[in-house]
Amino acid sequence: MTVTTSTIDDLIQNQNPFAGHIVVRPQQIWGKSFPDVPSINAHASNAVFDAVDKVRKGKRETVGITITAEKGLGKSHIISRIRHQLQTGDGSLFIYMSKYDNLNQIKSLFLQSVASSLRAFGSQKVMQWQEIAAALINEAKQWEYTPQQYINMYPGWLSQHSTKAIVHLTESVLKVKPEITNPYIVKAILWTLSPVHINYASYWLSGLELAKSQAEEMGLPNPKSEDREAEALSTVRQILDITSNYRVPVICFDELDITDAADNGFLAAQVIANLVKDLYNSLKQGVLLLAMYPRTWEDQIKALPEAEAVIDRLVSDQADRQPIKLSFLNSDDIVALVSQWLQDFYEEHQQIPPHPLYPFDETKLRELGKSRPTVRSVLKWCTENFIPPLPPILQAHPVKPYFDNELVQVEASIDFLMEDQKNIGDALWLAFNSLIDETVEGVTIKDIEEIEASSADKGFIDFRIVGNNRKVKIGVSVIQQDGRFIGAALKRLIDYRKFDLTRGCLVRSKNINPGAALARQHLRILLKEKGGEWVGLQSQDIKPLLAILFVYYNSENYKITEEQIFDFIEQNQLAINNPLIREILSDPSGQEPTNLTDDGLPISIPQSVATADYIELNL
Repeated sequence: MTVTTSTIDDLIQNQNPFAGHIVVRPQQIWGKSFPDVPSINAHASNAVFDAVDKVRKGKRETVGITITAEKGLGKSHIISRIRHQLQTGDGSLFIYMSKYDNLNQIKSLFLQSVASSLRAFGSQKVMQWQEIAAALINEAKQWEYTPQQYINMYPGWLSQHSTKAIVHLTESVLKVKPEITNPYIVKAILWTLSPVHINYASYWLSGLELAKSQAEEMGLPNPKSEDREAEALSTVRQILDITSNYRVPVICFDELDITDAADNGFLAAQVIANLVKDLYNSLKQGVLLLAMYPRTWEDQIKALPEAEAVIDRLVSDQADRQPIKLSFLNSDDIVALVSQWLQDFYEEHQQIPPHPLYPFDETKLRELGKSRPTVRSVLKWCTENFIPPLPPILQAHPVKPYFDNELVQVEASIDFLMEDQKNIGDALWLAFNSLIDETVEGVTIKDIEEIEASSADKGFIDFRIVGNNRKVKIGVSVIQQDGRFIGAALKRLIDYRKFDLTRGCLVRSKNINPGAALARQHLRILLKEKGGEWVGLQSQDIKPLLAILFVYYNSENYKITEEQIFDFIEQNQLAINNPLIREILSDPSGQEPTNLTDDGLPISIPQSVATADYIELNL
């Protein structure tokens, strides 16, 4: 380790551990987190851990907990602490929901959040779905294999017995679990142990429709469109009842303070409160956690019809029937918080600072505590004041520390983000907007336009690039979803007249299943008849664009302007020299990309996990 102050000062000048962490995002809940001081607002996280323990021991069936705190006080930090602590043990599952795009279909959205959450790795370094699948087989067969051992054995079983292997395992589970009324849910969960089928299985478990050939191969009936919302809550209940035989589900609802409303007039917090009431009444067991502003509780939750019944379930273990309130930071909290962040920072870079709070002064930090600040305001102060005592004359670009830290977060969460086609589309939109009046690959970009479309056509084409006196109009569609969605998107992308295009461009990292006949037909028309293009999405190309997008999203918190962000993009040539940007604008090749992954995310198998000898599956 180094003790040279000048080396540390150089590090401080180029790396800021606080930048980019003022606002907590979902990928930090799931992936690499940030330094945590467990003593800060420990009463809130301990209440959740105590509830999980009571449910696990059979002292309670279901517990409802609501946390209230002012903006920036650390609600999402507490949720991240809960997630990462629960991940260290094997007694619980964590489910997280923070997006409420369509409050009129909240049950379907919740089902998708459950399925997506269970794709996250649990304590055994495999997906939570796979942990449950292994537990089902072990109970049915009275075996004791790990999820990873089943993942290793599945290809051999399927090669020897084809889909009869899954049918046999499903029937074995149902014999010992006669209370399960939907055998297809069990079958889909068991399919998650097959590396080839995991993505299709979790997609079906989300309530979404598979391509007909894939559904038939796996023996999973597609949901009926008219029944999808009605069936969603029933499916969720059955999934959670199955999982609760082996793990205590901890279901968290965050970001409830948005002003979006359903058609019935209820706001997001009210819609979720009613959903939680239904879950509390119907689940076999679990812990339900909500986080919101105090004003949301007072103005929205207490205003609900039958508010008393709802509140009884949202704060079921609180004697005063009030939410758990987070506290503002005091001087000791601030010193502990900053010290922990700096300790992690210096250890990561193998540096020994002159003192644990360097370059800050403890007296100044304690002064901050007199105003009882929020976590967010303390981190913001640290971001702005993280400079050597004698800073160099040359200052880095004001966007750089935020970009660098966002890039670290993107790197840690790239598998998750590669499935987030909304953010990928927004990142491309921002990059192309920074190139207005620039000429790239023979296209002089004049405007980036929103696609005007009916409700049935919305969401399929992200934007239109207009250039060369409107002779070039490229419709860009980022499609990472599978199933029927890819066919529906390609159908719009080849309709040049309707959407005012001269070229359609599909951006996608994965192959399109050869069995998706309609999608493949639309793709052939796009590439061979319409002069369109399929650009292969590579993680290394999108990472910097996602990082600067997250800076853009949080520019108000970071106190930086759009002009500064565009200046940073230009100085660092993030857009103009990005291979993905240039490929979208270049002349189409008419060919499918060669650098694609399989249809769905590849499954990574940790080398450290012990493997079992192959065993025969006797049908």
